Amino acid sequence: MPAILLVEDDEIMRITVQDRLRRQKWDVEAVAGGMEAMERLRQRNYHLVISDIRMPGMDGLELLDLVRSHSPFTDIIMMTAYGSVEDAIDCLKKGATDYILKPFDMDDLVIRSTRILEMQSVRARCASLEETCRQARETIIGSSPQIRQVHALINRVAPTDSTVLITGESGTGKELAASAIQRASRRADKPYIRINCAAIPEGLIESELFGHEKGAFTGAHARKPGRFEMADGGTLLLDEVGELPLGLQAKLLRILQEGECERVGGTMTIKVDVRLLCATARNLEEEVQAGRFRQDLLYRLQVIPLTMPPLRERREDIAVLSNHFLHEFSLRRGMALSLSAEAMQCLMSYDFPGNVRELRNILERASVLAPEPVITPADLPADLQPQGLTQGSSGPVMLAEALAKTERECLLNALTLTGGNRTRAAELLGISRKNLWEKMKLHEITF
Repeated sequence: MPAILLVEDDEIMRITVQDRLRRQKWDVEAVAGGMEAMERLRQRNYHLVISDIRMPGMDGLELLDLVRSHSPFTDIIMMTAYGSVEDAIDCLKKGATDYILKPFDMDDLVIRSTRILEMQSVRARCASLEETCRQARETIIGSSPQIRQVHALINRVAPTDSTVLITGESGTGKELAASAIQRASRRADKPYIRINCAAIPEGLIESELFGHEKGAFTGAHARKPGRFEMADGGTLLLDEVGELPLGLQAKLLRILQEGECERVGGTMTIKVDVRLLCATARNLEEEVQAGRFRQDLLYRLQVIPLTMPPLRERREDIAVLSNHFLHEFSLRRGMALSLSAEAMQCLMSYDFPGNVRELRNILERASVLAPEPVITPADLPADLQPQGLTQGSSGPVMLAEALAKTERECLLNALTLTGGNRTRAAELLGISRKNLWEKMKLHEITF
């Protein structure tokens, strides 16, 4: 329900406007002056402030400046009986959303307020719109029995609000499964927010999830809503949820149990209605045994467990996936790319430790480096080529092996220098924390 703060020193006007706005089923609080308004703003988050300009004590323009600095995501409508074009321009320059002259028609105020609240909803959805559109074009490709089971489970759980824990190896398509659930849910037209817990430094992840108040820490120049607030009414995906620190796991458990949270540096309880999806490549049962993940949180997350199968267990999908990716790369290169029968056999015989993501990367590289439209085994990485072919062409094999060996040594050196701190190691290597984690998995590095 939209929360509105009305600031009007005239008692009759205040009661009249408040009653009219409440008829729209909005939560409307009314105060008589700017000082009281600021006190309410410190205690609660409002979607909209409607304020008179001329008031005793603190006038509306002073209140406008304070609201803009304290709560920049709150919209403001200014009211005055002594208006001019210059006053309107001044208000809008200072950050007011709209400006209305007294006496005004109550229906006009309702229309303006409705338009502003609708725009807020649009802005919340736009926070991840570009990524959502990209995800919407991607689907889980395959017709193997394992993938059919995944689709069947998604169709059953999507219409509910149950929490889903999506597990599987890196590159199996966990984000695609989450997107499929969101698109088939009752919240499909509501915000869909995603956050990768492994890609954000530990010191910032709490602020990203729950938001922060102005002055909560160095650099917190204004109040900022968290991802849970942005996803209110919609769906939130926590990717790599197994990377969450233990302290934050307790706060996540509270949201699942109570549907409320607090911003960093704040005391105000914020109610949120969010459908939570979680994904992880970790074995959370083992993480619980090792003391790195809360058992009670695991019980709450795996209400509906969904496991994405590795590519080596659904080899019949390799050909379908390969043709799909080659069609995409053909459009990029402006030529019809295809795989020779021998190259397809090489792919079918490979175990793909990096799963679908590795298959896509292999085909993208081959589509760029292959001299002819038909990709042959010689255009594939050395690990996929037949043994006889690699012995006769030592140059490419030695280069591939040297690159892999060098990359592994760089990873080990960075982790050794940082004492195993993945965040600092990723900074030294100039890559993201998630990319570091994926490379460690690829090279079987445990540190």
